Amino acid sequence: HISDECKRRLYKNWYRCKKKAHMSTGQKWADEDGKKSIEADFDKMAKYCSHIRVLCHTQPKLFKLKEKKANIMEIQINGGEVADKVAFARSLLEKPIAVKDLFSQNEMIDVIGVTRGHGYKGVTYRWGTKKLPRKTHKGLRKVACIGAWHPSRVCFSVPRAGQFGYHHRTEVNKKVYRVGVKGDDKSASTPFDLTDKAITPMGGFHHYGQINEDFLMIKGCVMGPRKRLLTLRKSLLVHTKRAALENINLKFIDTASKWGHGRFQTDAEKKAFMGLLKKDREAME
Repeated sequence: HISDECKRRLYKNWYRCKKKAHMSTGQKWADEDGKKSIEADFDKMAKYCSHIRVLCHTQPKLFKLKEKKANIMEIQINGGEVADKVAFARSLLEKPIAVKDLFSQNEMIDVIGVTRGHGYKGVTYRWGTKKLPRKTHKGLRKVACIGAWHPSRVCFSVPRAGQFGYHHRTEVNKKVYRVGVKGDDKSASTPFDLTDKAITPMGGFHHYGQINEDFLMIKGCVMGPRKRLLTLRKSLLVHTKRAALENINLKFIDTASKWGHGRFQTDAEKKAFMGLLKKDREAME
């Protein structure tokens, strides 16, 4: 019962492969002997295991992006006895997990991802070191002295040229401002702004498009370019500060175009001011 997008991750060439990954595992559920062996495995887990982890994968088909392979991640289940963990994991098998079931508004979360890559860069760009005078021999975007005679090696703290960007980073304490649900036409409305509008701005998000699925609105920025995979997790800290415990009451969400100057919040507002286009008048006729 494994989806094709998950199987794609197990093959290098999906077009030429036989697409039979884990087929024998799925056939165990068909006969009684196979079910007995599966139940025996679950009993062994509950009796002998100290940690229970589940394999989860993303659903690229929901986003209509270029990628078709699912990203697979192993997630540990915490809390309670081992038998309870096994029972909880079995209840989630082959079922989708929605964002609203994991995170809630006003919660503090951590974001894990890979930053935007910039390739091989020199010390001036990479570390912000001061440029040398104009007449310097063999270039001026360098470090003048990379260390003393002794210790007879270059210390780790000396700026050097190398890879800049495409680094694994974790940003902590991001506050959730809103948890959006798929199909909500009023996902950008607030008690102070009663206009019926969705979260997607006019013209779509830059180099991404429209938001048609569940979404999270968090405070601040996240690492990496658009469409790059991010991992969200619950905060590991016990929060006591006022900024972490306060309840957020959004007053206005701007849905004007991010491509131009953004005069209008909705398409209806634009048509009311600018008038109907020719194709709109023909559609009405």
